[in-house]
Amino acid sequence: MISGTLFLSQYHRRQAMTLMLHAGANPLDYDGLRQLETPEATPTHVPIPHHRLVDAVRHTLGFYGHTVEEEHHGVTPDGMRYFGVLCLKSPYGDYTDTVGLRNSHDKTFPIGISFGSRVFVCDNLAFIADHVVRRKHTANAKRDLPGLVGELIEPLADQREAQHRVMTRYRATTLTQDAADHAVMELYRSKVITVTRIATVMDRWENPPHDWGVKTAWRLFNCVTHALEGRIAEHPVLTERLHQVIDATCLHRADQQPAGMLLPQV
Repeated sequence: MISGTLFLSQYHRRQAMTLMLHAGANPLDYDGLRQLETPEATPTHVPIPHHRLVDAVRHTLGFYGHTVEEEHHGVTPDGMRYFGVLCLKSPYGDYTDTVGLRNSHDKTFPIGISFGSRVFVCDNLAFIADHVVRRKHTANAKRDLPGLVGELIEPLADQREAQHRVMTRYRATTLTQDAADHAVMELYRSKVITVTRIATVMDRWENPPHDWGVKTAWRLFNCVTHALEGRIAEHPVLTERLHQVIDATCLHRADQQPAGMLLPQV
């Protein structure tokens, strides 16, 4: 899998997001998407217009109370393959959640809709997320498209809330230097980071390139994801291991807090 832009949409502070297009696809806007021709259906393959997929997802997101704040689309030169991301307005202010989309007319891959803490959509056919719905292009798929979209989006609010609770806990857990050092070594032992990236993580811990606040588990989490750059997209299991280490660090710090001591406000 080719390394590329990673949408750690639940965790990084709001920033401009781009769709990773480096294997021949080109960006275009929604109006351009509507102008593309859709091949005729066959008995076994029923192409769905790319913009219809976008419309269905937009409509269902709106029905469940989610607002699309920004979107990016891309297609291959022949118009056969579509890749897109929809960035959702967050009720938490400084975070952006992302829904990934892809569709093809040439049977390269099925309809795909994704959401998660690590949504990654790339024209080299990488498609990574916590929650993914895929369906082949059949007559039933065209008929069932609204239901397929609803299958992913209906529980979305609960998923966003659950992940926000995780972020809140990270931001509320201050770390001593010893705790941060121990966590970084655990990340190395868990193969989340290599020995060559330890120095990079610690440099970002002491001199963060963005405002990640005081020295908390949240700051360490962002230091690691920033140092890893696109590597989590290549090995998505790293995200799970990263959370396991940070969660354990938070739990250990909570056990060390004196009785009645309040954690910092978030």
